[in-house]
This record gives sequence, structure tokens and C-alpha cells, in this order.
Amino acid sequence: MKVVLLATACAAALVSTSVAAQAQTASPEAQGKAAGSSDNTLLNEVVVTATRRNEKLQDVPLSVTAFSQKDLTAKGIVGYEGLARETPGVVLNKPTANFNNFTARGVATNGYGANLQSTVAIYIDELPISTIGNTTVLDPNLYDLERVEFLRGPQGTLFGSGSLSGALRILTKSPDLDEYDASALVDFGLTGSDSFRQRYNGMVNLPIVKDELALRVVGFYRHEEGYVDNLGTGIHNSNTLVDGGGRATLLWKPTDRLSVKLLASYEKSNPKDSSLIIPSLGRNKRISDRPDLFVGKLTSYNATVDYQFDGAHLTSSSTYSMFDQKFWVDLAGTFGAAGIAFGLDANGYQSTFVEEARLASDPGGKFDWVIGGFYLDRRLDVDYFYRSSPQYLASHGITGLPDEYYQRQYTHINSHELAGFGELTYHINDKLWLTTGMRYGGTDAQGFTEGGYNSAYLTYALFGISGPLAMAPIPPAAGVKAKATKPSYKVSLSYKPSSNMTGYATISTGFRTPVVNAFAGRPSVVNPSDLIIPYGADSDDLTNYEVGLKGRWFDGVLSANVAAYLIDWSNIQVQANRVSDSVQFATNIGGAKSTGVEFEVVVAPATGLSVGLNGSFNDAKVTKLTPAEAAISGAVDNARLAAPHFQGSLYVNYGFDLSPKARANASVVFQHVGNYPGSFPNVPGQPGVVSPTYGFTDAYENVNANFAVAMDRLTVGAYVENLFDNHSITYVHPEAFLASRYATLRPRTVGVRLGYDF
Repeated sequence: MKVVLLATACAAALVSTSVAAQAQTASPEAQGKAAGSSDNTLLNEVVVTATRRNEKLQDVPLSVTAFSQKDLTAKGIVGYEGLARETPGVVLNKPTANFNNFTARGVATNGYGANLQSTVAIYIDELPISTIGNTTVLDPNLYDLERVEFLRGPQGTLFGSGSLSGALRILTKSPDLDEYDASALVDFGLTGSDSFRQRYNGMVNLPIVKDELALRVVGFYRHEEGYVDNLGTGIHNSNTLVDGGGRATLLWKPTDRLSVKLLASYEKSNPKDSSLIIPSLGRNKRISDRPDLFVGKLTSYNATVDYQFDGAHLTSSSTYSMFDQKFWVDLAGTFGAAGIAFGLDANGYQSTFVEEARLASDPGGKFDWVIGGFYLDRRLDVDYFYRSSPQYLASHGITGLPDEYYQRQYTHINSHELAGFGELTYHINDKLWLTTGMRYGGTDAQGFTEGGYNSAYLTYALFGISGPLAMAPIPPAAGVKAKATKPSYKVSLSYKPSSNMTGYATISTGFRTPVVNAFAGRPSVVNPSDLIIPYGADSDDLTNYEVGLKGRWFDGVLSANVAAYLIDWSNIQVQANRVSDSVQFATNIGGAKSTGVEFEVVVAPATGLSVGLNGSFNDAKVTKLTPAEAAISGAVDNARLAAPHFQGSLYVNYGFDLSPKARANASVVFQHVGNYPGSFPNVPGQPGVVSPTYGFTDAYENVNANFAVAMDRLTVGAYVENLFDNHSITYVHPEAFLASRYATLRPRTVGVRLGYDF
């Protein structure tokens, strides 16, 4: 039935193409609505808000890749994977759905980042949604967006903590006050032979009071059957994804100066199992005692007020969000072949309030400036439930537990960030300008244990002891509050020798929040002379030195951006293990350097034809390390960081008229990502011992192809993802507690997309 449905949709696409080819009358709509079409040889100017003001991408003194909704649709980008492969210098460490960790410019010690803040900040409009490694991070729907911007290099001055090596901004569309509009996009695909994909997206824009009040509503739902078989649960295609939600935005503009925007959004992403596999079992096979779940549900509300003063523009954005998550994993791999039932069901409940207010000068003067303040208040409750299984308890004669959970612990963390920031640009003359920026503020975080109970279950299981387990209460406790006050700065000099070319040189810094250790001050009972668990890990120190050139030539036929950088990263936050007793803790170690070049070139050599090439070369490695730091972290001198030496993408797009009323568009994207290690090479806490989980991802190529035909209001397209059915390993989990530790490319998927603009 699935094959029949897909074949029917393909047939519909072919029939629509045939009908369009016979049309006789010209249609302006047909000329512009083919996904990703190029109607002439000129490449459009791109305007971004990476500096918190509208600026031409060519004039922004930092490395930015921008995607319009048209770009996303043309390249078939619906999630983080596509963004990463199309952005030079960026890789996505994605074990499975809703478990995402970006790396930019090689600034990562592994692809996991357990219990450490991410090095790339992710924003949906003004809301930061990235948190720490080893937690669920939503993979949001990318439909009806204004733009996606990926800023590379530290962005601490304007985007705060977590933007140590970059920031990803997902910007939704505002309502149109003038025009009624509605659109729909339906996507049917087939992965492998029997995994059916369904995606449904819709948008309605309603001007309620013309030029004054409008409502824009977006809804989406997708059901994508999985492609991994779980031999432990016996479920075929177990990693099915069900995702749905929507957003409503109300825009009120009572005067030319004032506008108020209210937004409410909701999305629940529910993967039914992990996508991590065990290659030795065969293609796309995994084992766990029950499905591993990484479920996320994000609800957010935003109020944004804009006011145009004489000479300056004020923006105030207030956001309140709730993020509920499940992090349920089988941890039996910890004990290898011992066959001990051991798992974690962690439930998180996060509430966040964010306020940012900024005032930006109008362009055109000798000075351009932005000044603002930022405040974040976040509470994260996590309930840790460690489990056995009823079958294991019964077969081993272990009793006394109220259910299968041998330990329950209830915790929460309160964190805050308060900062002031500003940037000032001085136009020395029409061709030369200097930009300086600074952010100064503080962060704090404090963890609390609310209670719970523990037992000696693991001891019983490891030593074959049967009988009743005693429940030991976990007393409430307050952790030490971690505080940090630190400036971030940026200095940039830009030179524009002609109207179509800009060069710049920039020095910038970024930071992550400090980490507190739960066992701070605890000595080793095995070797009292071993180190005392430290208070925690301080913020990293990172400085980025960058030069770049951006230009457009031949009346816009050729566009190119290139950037070269040197990153000095010291006081690196890592998770370490004490040598004598393997107690894990966060600390800082040594230093590393990352050097590289990024480039993006787009050319439109003929009418309707555009060719894009982007890529990056990177060398990131440990350069400073003491023997004591090596012993606890697993790092070694000159160890590679978790980034490929080279990655790149080639994009060819051709748009042409099938008839006066129909425009066709064909595109092919070829992507290459080099291999890189998943962790430091040695076992933390065991000096000189190579980790049994140390490994590299594969160097791999991925090819996607799209063909679409736009006719007045209807667009029909066919696509294939992973054309050559590449099964390369794209992620290696660095810790042994997971039996299934490898992620691969999604198998070849063919499908059709039907879009309609009402």
C-alpha cells in the first residue's frame, strides 16, 4: 500500500508537469514560485540581522551563512542535518532525533558534551533552546521561516553564554498586514523498501484590520516511519518519528512608529526509539531492553514591542517557555556481557524567562551603535529514575523494591544570566570603518537535591546476591552556587575598496557558564593522596582571530565569501575521572588551537543556472597539556579535536520555463564530510590506556537531488535523498554505557512534494 501511495503521488507529479507543458498564457506567479528557481543571472543581495540590525551580508564583519525559506525548500532542508552539511566549518553530532550537538570551527573535545554547555548557541527568534550535552534538544520544524542564520566564530558580545564558537538563529515569519495568504506543503517519501514518510505543513495569513492588525497561523505534522530494527524489543523500523505542532503570531501596528507582536508556539517531537546501531549485527540493527526515548515538548510565548524614535529603533522581546523532555536509555552496556538490567528514565521539566531590550541607531550617520540588556531566569527539574526490570528481579531473587526502580532522585537547577551589551561602529570614511563591541555580565547556577531513595541493587546484581534490598533515603541538599562574571569583546576593522567588495579583520571572544561538581571537596577513599574533587570548572578562555573578504562581481553574477581564522582555546572545560576511584567531575585542562579557512562561492553563469560551492579546511588539536591533566581527561598532546579536516558542498540549480505558465527547477547537492574522532583517545582516569570506545566517524559523501515544477499557485516536485544509499558512520558515542553507539546516514529516501499557494 505504501509503494502504491508513493507511485500514485509520483504519477500525479508527472501528469501535472505534462499539463503545465501545454499551457499557453504567461503567468508572473509561475516565474517566481518554483522552489529555488533562478529567474535571471543576478544573485540577490542578502540582508541579515546577525549584528542585531538589518545589514547586507556583504558588510557584516563576521562569517555568516544565511538560508531563506526558498533556499531551504530548494535544497530539501527540513532539519539540523541539512543546515550543518550546507554550512562550512560546521558539523552536527546527532546520535538520534532530538539529541543534537553542533560543532563549529573544531571547538569540541567530543561530539557528546556530557554535562557541559554547548559550544554553539541555538535560538528560535529570541529564545535560546540549546542547553548542555546529555540532554534532549529539540529538532524544530523549519517551515514558513523568514531566514536561518549560522554565525561562525564566538558571538559572546551579542548572544551571550553558549556561543563559544558560533550561534544558530531560526527566525520565524511575521504576519503580513496587507495581503491574505495561505500555503500548504505536503511531502510523501519512502525510505528503503517499507518505511513511509508523511509531512504536512500549512500556513494562513489573515489581515484583520488592513495595514494595522494581522494574524499568521502555521501548523505542521509529520509521521516518519523508522529504518532501524531493535533486536532487543523485536520492533521493526523502531525509530519512527512523530512530530506535530504550530504557532500563531498576531501583529498590531497602530502607528508608523509602534508595532506589537505576540507569538504562541507549540511543538512535540516524539521519536519512538533511538537511531543508534551496532554495525556488527548487520545494517541498521540495534539492541536495547526497551525503546530508548528522547522526547521533547516545547511551548513558548513571546511579546515583542518595536518603537521607532527619531534616530533610533527600540526593540523589547519577552519570552516565556516550557520544555518537557524524556531521556530514557538502556545503560546495560556499562557491564558488557554481564547481562545486568540497568537503565535510566530521566524526566526533565524546564521553564525559562528571557528578556532582551536593545536600542539601535538608524543607519547613515558617522556612528552606528546598538546598546541593550539581557536577562535569563531558568529552572530545570530533573527526576532520575534508575531501573532494573521485573523479569531480572524475579529471576535473580532480588526483592524489596516498590517497583522496578532501585533508585529515585529528584533534583532541580536554578540558573540566571544578566548582562549589558553594546556595539559601536565608527565610519572613518566611506571605505573604512571600525567596530567595537562588549558584553559584560554575570551567570550563576545552583543545583538542589530534593530527596529520593537509593539501594544496593548494583552490588547485588554484580555479585549475584539475592534477597531483600534496603531503601536508603536520599536527604535534601543544596549544592554550591557557581558564579562567573566575565566580559566578552569584539574589535573589527572593515575596508570597502569598492561598492562590490568588503574585507575585514576581527578579534572576538566567547564563553561558557561554569560548572559545579556535586562531589566537590571529596577525597578519595582508595588513595587519600589523590586529588581532591575540585569546586568545578571555570568558563573557557577562547579568542578568535579572523580575516575575511566578501564580494560580488560581474553585476552580481558571482558572489564569494572567504574567511581565515586562528582560535586560541585555553582553560578547556572537560569531564574527567579521578585516577584512584574513577569518580567523574568537571574541570579545566590545558589548551588547543584551531586554524582554518572557510569559503562560499555562488555563480550564475547563465539564465536560470546557479552553482554554489562551499567548504572549510580545519586543523584543531590539543597544544598544551600537563601529565596530570592527561591522566584525568584521556587527552594526549596533539590529539585531534572532534572536527573534520575538510568538508564541503557543491550545489547546482537550474530553472527553466516548460511553458509560459510553468517553470521547472532541477537541483543536485553533493556533500562531503571528512572523518573525525568521537573523543580523546585514552580512558579518563587510566593514564596511557587507550579507550575501547575510541573511534572515528567515516569520511562520507551524500547526494540529494530535487526536481520541481511551479504552475501559477501549484508546485509539484520529486526528490531523492542519499541517492547512492551511503551507510557511513556519522557519529561515534564516546562512552561505553550504550551498547548501540553508532549513527549513520538515513538510507536512500525517494519522495514527492506538493505545494500550493492559495
